[in-house]
Amino acid sequence: MAQETLYEISGKTETTTYTAAISYYESLAKSYPKSKLLTYGSTDFGKPLHLLVLSNDKIFDPIAIRKSNKRILLFNNGIHPGEPEGIDASMMLARDLLKTDKLPKDVVICIIPVYNIDGSFNRSSTSRANQNGPTAYGFRGNSKNLDLNRDFIKTDSKNSAAFQLIFNTWQPEIFVDTHTSNGADYQYVMTLIPTQKDKLNTILSGYLTKTLVPDLYAAMDKKGYLMIPYVNSIGETPETGITGFIESPRYSTGYTTLHNTIGFMPETHMLKSYDLRVDATYKLLKTYIDIVERDAKIIGENKRKADEFVAAQKDFPLDWKLNKSEVNDLTFKGFEAGQKPSEVSGTDRLYYDRTKPFTKTIKEWNKFEPAISIQKPIAYIIPKAWDKVIALLKLNNVKIESLKNDVKIAVESYNISDLKTATRPYEGHYLHSGVKVNPVAQTLQYYAGDYVVYANQKTNRYIIETLEPQATDSYFNWNFFDSILDQKEHYSAYIFEDTATELLKNNPELKAKLEARKSADAEFAKNGAAQLDFVYKNSDYYEKTHNRYPVARLVTDVKLDLK
Repeated sequence: MAQETLYEISGKTETTTYTAAISYYESLAKSYPKSKLLTYGSTDFGKPLHLLVLSNDKIFDPIAIRKSNKRILLFNNGIHPGEPEGIDASMMLARDLLKTDKLPKDVVICIIPVYNIDGSFNRSSTSRANQNGPTAYGFRGNSKNLDLNRDFIKTDSKNSAAFQLIFNTWQPEIFVDTHTSNGADYQYVMTLIPTQKDKLNTILSGYLTKTLVPDLYAAMDKKGYLMIPYVNSIGETPETGITGFIESPRYSTGYTTLHNTIGFMPETHMLKSYDLRVDATYKLLKTYIDIVERDAKIIGENKRKADEFVAAQKDFPLDWKLNKSEVNDLTFKGFEAGQKPSEVSGTDRLYYDRTKPFTKTIKEWNKFEPAISIQKPIAYIIPKAWDKVIALLKLNNVKIESLKNDVKIAVESYNISDLKTATRPYEGHYLHSGVKVNPVAQTLQYYAGDYVVYANQKTNRYIIETLEPQATDSYFNWNFFDSILDQKEHYSAYIFEDTATELLKNNPELKAKLEARKSADAEFAKNGAAQLDFVYKNSDYYEKTHNRYPVARLVTDVKLDLK
């Protein structure tokens, strides 16, 4: 008989520890043959990620499960261990499904008990200053002080690599990542962030918006938990209106979108009592199971069609912007907000009056449009030196081939013409943004073992949104290629002055180009050092690889001799 959880034993005031959670799941797996506890990879804390699999047919091989046309539903818990509702809810839900023999017929349920193992050991009752319980909980950062919900592309943590191994081994159709909110006060216990509808493949988006999300809302309303979209206020209070959340691939649901998996971040409200938050999470997770079981066939068919569509898709957005002219009305249940003197500073402070609940119509902006788009190449060519890039592509089920022999290939390569770089570190990186590229057609030398990635795969979105430098969370923006921004050779001005003089004498085109620049730019015309540098950078002496993005685009369908 499966034991009670620490949450239940404590009177619904405590959350489990990592050690107790794994022991609990080990006990479940021993007691019930329809469950199996697996381990994957390692984490920065030195422990593997666990995955509990619940299978009514007692089949625990993901390939066999997909061949039998069953859906795979993945729950991820404790990415932020201070937001532990999903940890406790999943433990009870798994036990109850097994104990009552109520596992779905056409859905295999996968549960990551605690993703941020590191943070779960860093336990206190104070790190989330705005949260109402439980009595103690884990810390947001892992043992490298990384927020793991920003690490799904850069993969600085072993946790992320282990998660990607799980995700790409099991390939779930639906993914749910459990969280707790911060921010405004309002009446709802549960808010919901679905995969942003405009970023999702249109086949999947139609089902998400017309069926899945409305049915989740209706079912939770019947279960006593009226939901609302995540309250992403444009002003100080929700009455000013809210916007949709645009999750880039650094986030878990932005990452799963790259693989045509519909993702969700349920966010319980931090100020509601812990027992209500766990109960709402339990009921929501059970609702996902019921709907995925009901719609198993259509969900599978949609995923198959979406994968086929993406493999043949030609144009891909790289960045998104909010359409501020398209707005919806949303019924919202909040509390009256006001100002009163602060007892700390004496200045006015915001407060919410829970004795004054209201129901009002507020504005919601949730239409996003592409800000930058590109047409995919036939393939990308990646020199073998960039091994972390290759490892991550392989981890994400990208098919990669390599050149058999040294060869020169006509490609389109990018010169990085402009970029902005953050002045302070963000998650261990000085993140780039606002990248501008200058495409150049040229023939480059490649060598045996260099890699070729064809853009005809169901993983095209992952390929393109990591390899195109202008994409929000590209490998380039996460500093994978920063060494190309360093100039390795230069010149001594007093020597190069004579060389530049000869260059201008022997190259009328270069001379004309210099004069045109001087005529167009008065400051440049006064700056002798700038003019000398101009001659240098427009000569054969200037290194060709400076600012040249090393991942080239094959835009002509030439036959390559591949391994």
